[in-house]
Amino acid sequence: MLGICRGRRKFLAASLTVLFVPAITWIYLFAGSFEDGKPVSLSPLESQPHSPRYTASSQRERESLEVRVREVEEENRVLRKQLSLAQSRGPAHHRGNHSKTYSMEEGTGDSESLRAGIVAGNSSECGQQPAVEKCETIHVAIVCAGYNASRDVVTLVKSVLFHRRNPLHFHLIADAIAKQILATLFQTWMVPAVRIDFYDADELKSEVSWIPNKHYSGIYGLMKLVLTKTLPSNLERVIVLDTDITFATDIAELWAVFHKFKGQQVLGLVENQSDWYLGNLWKNHRPWPALGRGYNTGVILLLLDKLRKMKWEQMWRLTAERELMSMLSTSLADQDIFNAVIKQNPFLVYQLPCFWNVQLSDHTRSEQCYRDVSDLKVIHWNSPKKLRVKNKHVEFFRNLYLTFLEYDGNLLRRELFGCPSEADVNSENLQKQLSELDEDDLCYEFRRERFTVHRTHLYFLHYEYEPALDNTDVTLVAQLSMDRLQMLEAICKHWEGPISLALYLSDAEAQQFLRYAQGSEVLMSRHNVGYHIVYKEGQFYPVNLLRNVAMKHISTPYMFLSDIDFLPMYGLYEYLRKSVIQLDLANTKKALIVPAFETLRYRLSFPKSKAELLSMLDMGTLFTFRYHVWTKGHAPTNFAKWRTATTPYRVEWEADFEPYVVVRKDCPEYDRRFVGFGWNKVAHIMELDAQEYEFTVLPNAYMIHMPHAPSFDITKFRSNKQYRICLKTLKEEFQQDMSRHYGFAALKYLTAENNS
Repeated sequence: MLGICRGRRKFLAASLTVLFVPAITWIYLFAGSFEDGKPVSLSPLESQPHSPRYTASSQRERESLEVRVREVEEENRVLRKQLSLAQSRGPAHHRGNHSKTYSMEEGTGDSESLRAGIVAGNSSECGQQPAVEKCETIHVAIVCAGYNASRDVVTLVKSVLFHRRNPLHFHLIADAIAKQILATLFQTWMVPAVRIDFYDADELKSEVSWIPNKHYSGIYGLMKLVLTKTLPSNLERVIVLDTDITFATDIAELWAVFHKFKGQQVLGLVENQSDWYLGNLWKNHRPWPALGRGYNTGVILLLLDKLRKMKWEQMWRLTAERELMSMLSTSLADQDIFNAVIKQNPFLVYQLPCFWNVQLSDHTRSEQCYRDVSDLKVIHWNSPKKLRVKNKHVEFFRNLYLTFLEYDGNLLRRELFGCPSEADVNSENLQKQLSELDEDDLCYEFRRERFTVHRTHLYFLHYEYEPALDNTDVTLVAQLSMDRLQMLEAICKHWEGPISLALYLSDAEAQQFLRYAQGSEVLMSRHNVGYHIVYKEGQFYPVNLLRNVAMKHISTPYMFLSDIDFLPMYGLYEYLRKSVIQLDLANTKKALIVPAFETLRYRLSFPKSKAELLSMLDMGTLFTFRYHVWTKGHAPTNFAKWRTATTPYRVEWEADFEPYVVVRKDCPEYDRRFVGFGWNKVAHIMELDAQEYEFTVLPNAYMIHMPHAPSFDITKFRSNKQYRICLKTLKEEFQQDMSRHYGFAALKYLTAENNS
C-alpha cells in the first residue's frame, strides 16, 4: 500500500516538474530580455558588435543563458521519458488481476534491515516488480493430521480460494484420518483449477520419530523438515503453511517473492515476533539457538531444487543431532531445528516482511507489523489458545477468521477465466447428465437434485471406535437438519452403541452445531458418534443422499436404519446384537423390523419395558406409528400379533410398507431421486424385497417417535399440487426401473400399487 502511494507521489512530482520548470525558465529569460523597459534580442544575428549597447559582459550573459536553456531542455527531455515509462508501468499495478499479479512488498536480506523495516512499518521500494503469470500454478504444502486439524485446513483453504486468481496445487501431508476426510471434501467440493495430492504422513514418521518433541503438534509438527524428500523431485518451489493460518490477500503476492531470492537464499521466513529465542521469558529459560529473535515457521517459502543440491536432509539432521545432545528435546518442533540450521548458515534466509506472518500468540510484537487493515497479509493463530489469544486488535482478527469459517464454500466454485482446467472425469460426467435433462420439464428441479454433488465433510468431530470381538456390532444410522439438534443428547442416552449421523447444514450452521456439541457434556463424552456434514445446496432436502452418506461410513457389520425423531428403547443396542446372532443375520438376507410407536406428548415418561409400553398403548398415551394418517406404512408389522409375540415372526411385503430395520452393511442404498417428503423409505423397502430380503419382526424391540413441528418439505407436499404430481411421476419411473432391473418378480409392485 505504501509502495503504491510512493509511486503515485513520484508520478505527480515528475508531472509538475515537466510543467513547472520550463514555465519558470522562460519567465526568467523573458524578464531578463528587457533592459530599461525595452526588449533585448537574444539572437546573435540581431545584436551587432558595433552597437553601443553591445558589451563583452552582455555577450557572456547571453551565452550563459543559452547554455542554461539547453540544460533545462535536456532535463525536461529526460523527465518526459521517465514520465512516459511511469505511465506505461503504472496501470500494470491495477491490471494485475487481468494479466499479471505483482508483489508490492519488499523483503530484506539481513536482520538489521528487517528490524528497521518493522519499526518503519510495511515500507517498500518502488521499481519493477517480479510477476506471477496469470495461469501459473501456485504450489502449497500443508501437514495435516486428525479430525480437528482437518477442520482448520478447510478454513485456511477457504481464505486462499477467496482471494486467489491462479490455479492452485495443494500438497497435503496427511494421516489416514485427514486423508479420508479431505479427499472426500475436495472430491465433492469440485473447485475448478485446484489439484490435490496426498502424501502418507504415517510413512514419514520414521524420518522424524527419533527427535523428542514437547510441542502440542506432536510428531506431525516435525514433518516440514522432510518436504524436500517427500514432495515430487521435479517440484522446484513451494509455500508451506501451518493449518492455523488465515490469508487476507492473494497468495500470488507471496509466490512472487520467490523472484527476490538471491545467491544461496533458499528459505523465506518471517522473524519470530515473540521473545522466545531471546531466552528471557522466565528464569532458566533455555531455548534452542537462533539468529537474533529467530524465525517463525508458520509460513515458509522453500526453494526445493536448491535445498536438495545443498543436501538439506544431511544439514538439518546433523544440526538436530548435535543440539539434542544438550537440549534433549525440541520445544517448538520443526521451528527449533530450522532456527538452529539458520544460526549456522544465515545466508540461507530471505527475510520476509512481518505482515506475511502476523503471529497472534501472547506477548508477541505483531502490532508492529501493520498500521492499517490493508497492510495485513497473513494472520497466524500460533497460540494453543487460538481465538482466545490476547491482542489489542483480536476482535478484528477473530471476525476476519469467522468470516471464512462460516463462508459458503459453494461460492468458491468459480472458474478462472482464461486458465484451462485439467480434465475432471466426475465433473464432465455430471455436466453430461445435467445436459440430458429437459429444463422445460415441470419436474426438472426434482430430477436435477439427483445429480447434485453436495460438499461433504466426514467426521466433523473426533471419532473413536473399537471393533467388537464377536463381530455383532450394530450402528444406529440417521439424518437430520439444524431444527432436530435437540434430539442428539436423548438418542445418545438411549443408545450406547456407535452412531452414524448425516447433518444437512450450511457452513454457518455447521459452526453453530460445533459450538452446541462442544458445550454438551453428553455429546463430548461420546466418541463413537460419527458426525458427517453434508452442506446445503439447492431447494430440496436430500434425505436419501444423507442416509447413504451415514450408511457408507459405518464401522460395524450391521446397521439400524432409524430416523432422528425416534428414541430407541433402553437396552435396544444389546438386544439387537443378540438378535443378530440368534437369527444368523451374517449368513441370511434378513431385515429385522423394530416396531414403531409414537406419542403426541412433548414430555413423556419413556416406557422401560414392553409391558409398560402396552399399558401406555391401552391408556392412549402411545399409538402405533402414523396409524391415524398413514396406516399402510406400518400395518404389515402386525401390531396385534406383536402384543403377545415372544419369538420373532416373519411378515410379507405390502404396498407402501416402510418399517425401520436392522440389516447388514452391504444392503442396497436409498434411491436419490426421492427428495424432501414422500416415498424415500418406501422405495428402499421395496428394493430390499426385490432382492429377496426376509422381513422379521422382533418381539421385544420398540422405538417411539417424539412430536415436532411439521418439516418444510411436508408442508410443501401438502400445499403444492405440482410437488405431488412430480412425486407420483418419480414413483412410477422408479417402479419401471425396478421391473427392468429385477424382471418378472418386480411386476407385483405395479400390481400392488394399482390395487392400493
